[in-house]
Amino acid sequence: MRLDRFLSNLPRFNRQEVRQLLASGRIRLDGQTCCDRHSEVSVFSRVELDDELLQTGKAARYFMLHKPIGVVSATEHPEHRTVLDLLAEPDKHELHLAGRLDLNTSGLLLITNDGQWSRRATSPQHKQPKVYLVETEEPIDPACIATFAQGLYFRFEDLITQPAELEILAPRRARLTLCEGRYHQVKRMFGHFQNKVVGLHRISMGAIVLDERLAPSQYRALTAAEIACF
Repeated sequence: MRLDRFLSNLPRFNRQEVRQLLASGRIRLDGQTCCDRHSEVSVFSRVELDDELLQTGKAARYFMLHKPIGVVSATEHPEHRTVLDLLAEPDKHELHLAGRLDLNTSGLLLITNDGQWSRRATSPQHKQPKVYLVETEEPIDPACIATFAQGLYFRFEDLITQPAELEILAPRRARLTLCEGRYHQVKRMFGHFQNKVVGLHRISMGAIVLDERLAPSQYRALTAAEIACF
């Protein structure tokens, strides 16, 4: 919401008074004097008039979780534990997931209450790379490398996947880097070669890497540098 609209929505100010308050430099936004009516005000913004607090500003929260297998990437579920059940945090209902992992997929999951941040982290337009460790039932055909790099046709969506980078680490183990997240994409890509994925673990999203010190089900707050990645 624009700053002038935020102020105009307060019953005590009309539009003329809002213009005067901004022009006189009496409004502070996040601790800084602000005269620009187009400045953006979010639920996280602190807004002050002289020494009076008009909006406290909700604290933005950002976490990384080492998601274990068997836990649902959802805020609620009638049958399974959810990733939010693993958090010992107040007001968990205000949090949401920045991307998801399947029930039987483990690894890095980002959780926040900042919708704009999570959209930047997951939007296909930003093409943030996601890196997975993949284990397969059969030895991985080296032909997968070139095929994944060219893109695979998904009939259901009638589209060709974006180029993906595959590095074979062992006969049945590989590192896969994707810039999108189609439904069961990794399993479907290897299924093209009649090879079943039996283990899938996400190790990074963009520049954020799963903390090796986190055991499955453990989490921690993101650092300022990690938050700034998106």
